[in-house]
Amino acid sequence: MVRTGLDNFERQVIPMINKKKTGVLSHASSINREYNHIIDIIHKHEMTTLAAVFGPQHGLFGQTQDNMIEWEGFIHPELEVPVYSLYGKTRIPTVDMLEGIEIFIVDLQDVGTRPYTYVWTMKHCLESCAKKEIPVVLIDRPNPLGGIKRDGAILKRQYYTFVGGAEIPLCHGMTMGEMALWINEKEDINCHLHIIKMEGWKRQMVWEDTGLPWVLPSPNMPATSTAKVYPGMVLAEALNISEARGTTLPFELCGAPFLDIGLIINELKKMKIPGCAFREHNFIPTFHKFKDEYCRGLQIYITDYNLYEPVYTAACIFKKINDISGQLLFKNPPYEYEEALMPFDILSGDSMLRHVITDNGSLNHERERWNSDINEFNNEVKEYLLYSNQ
Repeated sequence: MVRTGLDNFERQVIPMINKKKTGVLSHASSINREYNHIIDIIHKHEMTTLAAVFGPQHGLFGQTQDNMIEWEGFIHPELEVPVYSLYGKTRIPTVDMLEGIEIFIVDLQDVGTRPYTYVWTMKHCLESCAKKEIPVVLIDRPNPLGGIKRDGAILKRQYYTFVGGAEIPLCHGMTMGEMALWINEKEDINCHLHIIKMEGWKRQMVWEDTGLPWVLPSPNMPATSTAKVYPGMVLAEALNISEARGTTLPFELCGAPFLDIGLIINELKKMKIPGCAFREHNFIPTFHKFKDEYCRGLQIYITDYNLYEPVYTAACIFKKINDISGQLLFKNPPYEYEEALMPFDILSGDSMLRHVITDNGSLNHERERWNSDINEFNNEVKEYLLYSNQ
């Protein structure tokens, strides 16, 4: 059985924050096995003082549905502490927000994909706390994709944005705690950082192996099956095809009104893409791209997760859509506060995959490039990994 630090609050967390004025960065998923939220746990404990609460993209409890929907802070009506938004007028904790805080807790559920913004909110908090010499305690949680699978390009430093701020693969195979250790050193942040490790988690575990309750960490991450396809299908956000926001299967479906989906699926089947299958599934989004329009689409089924390559699979889909329809378009900036770089490039890691798709390049060569870089990354990152396979 896997236990997070919040499940061992008295033993693992209290010694770190005892009698200190505590700031907490959290969201809906910041619960223990009894479904108690970290804010309530700290507020009610006699040995702790909750000084301020911070929330990331999508709000403190996932109330903002889409990307680029900002929210602003408020005074919590029951707890009578300030709730600060880190996805509004600022994405970085200000000096005023941190005033009086003696220790800062980060408890966020990541989904194992580089563009998921919670990691970069965490990075901003490390930077701000380092400047004020405030120690940071991070409560680690499982990567729902496990700690082994890595796929996609390594992000190039010139493509750093709010959807990527470290040289890691698109599907990175690390926990939030491991990411924090890596980022703190590789980005020269030098924050006084303490990771509260999980108990019982092994790298080969996916979420279903943990026994932990799944609380959707963002509105369009309703299930672990969503998280498994997300490392590749998130790239659809930068294309003129729907990633099925506005349906009950975001990212597991994709489509557009102009597609000959039967022909596309037949061509995908010929490619014998490992670990997955495709089925036609048409849909009408209730919001976002093609709202209220009939989209010809497909659903991705993972048939063998060990073989499944989420980024390569998505790249195959997009390339076939481009080859067959001739209507695939790449969105121009702005995207997630980036005004100059192409959205697809900052999501994928560089411009190479975009050119492979548009210029009739080889996806197999592109995949070989990723894997070569990932092999080097594996050697670099191994000293920061907190958990074993055994």
